[in-house]
Amino acid sequence: MNFCVNCKQGTYFLSSKEDSEASHTGVYIFEYVGKFIEDIGAQNVVQVVTDNASNNTAAADLLKIKRPNIFWASCGTHTVNLMLEGIDKQSKFKGIIDKAKAFTIFVYAHHNILAMMRKYTKRRDIVRSGVTRFVTAFLTLQSLMEKKQELRAMFSSEAWDKSKWAKSPKGKTAFATVMSMTFWNGVTLCLKVFGPLVMVLRLVDGDQKPSIGFIYGELKNAKEEIKEAYKQVETNYRPILDVIDGKVKGRLDSALHLTAYFLNPFYFYKDHTIQDDPIIMDGVLTCVEAFFPDDVNVQDEVINRELLKYKNKDGGFGRPLATMGCATNNDSYDPGGDVNEEDPVSGLTWEMIGEATGVDEVLHPRRTTRNVGVRELHEEDFLSEDDTEEEVDEDFEFESDGDRDMDGYGEEEDE
Repeated sequence: MNFCVNCKQGTYFLSSKEDSEASHTGVYIFEYVGKFIEDIGAQNVVQVVTDNASNNTAAADLLKIKRPNIFWASCGTHTVNLMLEGIDKQSKFKGIIDKAKAFTIFVYAHHNILAMMRKYTKRRDIVRSGVTRFVTAFLTLQSLMEKKQELRAMFSSEAWDKSKWAKSPKGKTAFATVMSMTFWNGVTLCLKVFGPLVMVLRLVDGDQKPSIGFIYGELKNAKEEIKEAYKQVETNYRPILDVIDGKVKGRLDSALHLTAYFLNPFYFYKDHTIQDDPIIMDGVLTCVEAFFPDDVNVQDEVINRELLKYKNKDGGFGRPLATMGCATNNDSYDPGGDVNEEDPVSGLTWEMIGEATGVDEVLHPRRTTRNVGVRELHEEDFLSEDDTEEEVDEDFEFESDGDRDMDGYGEEEDE
């Protein structure tokens, strides 16, 4: 087990423990994390982040009891991956992804077919590697769509007709796949549904900026894009949103996430109705109570005075540069102004609040030497050649609302 700490200066490795013989129960992890909280000082710890393993969530429950003012959050990368995995299992997506996998396996398993493909695509490959298995699948679907015309031209060519593979069962399956309008319609839908979540995954998995101030808002935006992909037909998009909401609940919707979302001017200054959401504002109140426990006067100062400055764009928030900067999700945005100005009553500054929530790091992104590498392809990313062959006549069904087809998803092309 590795233990790291994150602060304004970046993320630092603190300790590692190899204890494979011990049972890593929730109590074991709770005690392990608790030791470091004691060493660092509970007053200096805002939240603990782990993955979604059951022993970690059990440790989180114990942490909430002993230290209610310290938040627990799930790893954003792991949680978004769980969303992609859950959606990927739905039959309407699984069928298309399996066909794409089988097609790419066929092409790359035979050097002469691979050479033919590269001739038509001008030596551009159709398989792209991503940081996770689901990103790899998404990028490969995207690559297939970009090379759709070249691939169809290849399988319509005389060279393909003369190839021995044209008469093989897998060759016929590959031909049927690439010539099927139903398949390409399915690829388009997969890209529209998975694309917004892949963008969120890149946000939380990258080092460009801390994601806590953005993840809640970007997930909301992703859900809206998915609704648009289905032309706002709820019977079609609801199963997907249910997966997303199910993975977010209890993981990425803590009071800290809600407060960071509210205190991100990129969202709030474009939509002041955020403050009318009782769930969001309850999260803000919970955070203030956790940051300043047992001090009602300071809590009152933050809620009834300091937050008004933010809502009303007082001080530095009202400067033209700040207003322009809030209009875009820009890492170089610097509001300037009096973030270090101390209030004569409470002694609180916006920097103090920003440090507590991590939002100020959105405005002043950390610099690190870590580079997010591209993961190598592994066998589990694609079906093997020995797997059961896919039926050529497998259809891809779309749910409809009143038998209306989605725009851009028409009838299957004649073979």
